[in-house]
Amino acid sequence: MNPKIKDILEWVYCIIIAVILALLFRYFIGTPTIVKQKSMYPTLEQNQRLWLNRWTRTTKTLPERGEIITFEAPTKKSFTSSEIESEQPIAVYEDEPSNIFGKFTKYVLEIGKESYIKRVIALPGEHVEIKDGKVYINGEELEEPYLQDGVVTDIIGVGFSDFVVPENTVFAMGDNRPHSTDCRAFGCIPLEKIESTVAIRIWPLNLWGKVD
Repeated sequence: MNPKIKDILEWVYCIIIAVILALLFRYFIGTPTIVKQKSMYPTLEQNQRLWLNRWTRTTKTLPERGEIITFEAPTKKSFTSSEIESEQPIAVYEDEPSNIFGKFTKYVLEIGKESYIKRVIALPGEHVEIKDGKVYINGEELEEPYLQDGVVTDIIGVGFSDFVVPENTVFAMGDNRPHSTDCRAFGCIPLEKIESTVAIRIWPLNLWGKVD
């Protein structure tokens, strides 16, 4: 083989391997991201940089209450009163890719996939009630020190306001309640749709560190 061609092929192999390793690390271990939504204000602001921990998805571990997660946005963002099922308040995901190429493009390359970032409020088996502008878990008012003074929690549309969180799902909301489309509107998030937990904030540097 021509030495020049051999050198080119070696570089091509190295580049392919590097890309594969980067994609595997990004999918299974962690990845940086930029906050594009205002639903978590004041905890997170737009254009801040975060490092996401995807090991929880790899190990299929449910996040804990209070953790900030990212998850695939449901395809159905709201329900009518006739569609609401308080007995099964789970977010709806339709038009899922059926072939390997489609799944690779959407879930590994993340092309055409929308994600939300919210805070876990309730876990499987817990009874959630939203009333009088507050959140109650199993009959007790939830203390939420991360909310701004004066912020109340209202129902979104017809929404979900009195239900038990199904198995292998979580109930999550944004800290900026009046400007957050979250589980109040579309239901609880299945474990397999949770993509990551927020590990640390990496930008701006003066706010570097764990996000509470």
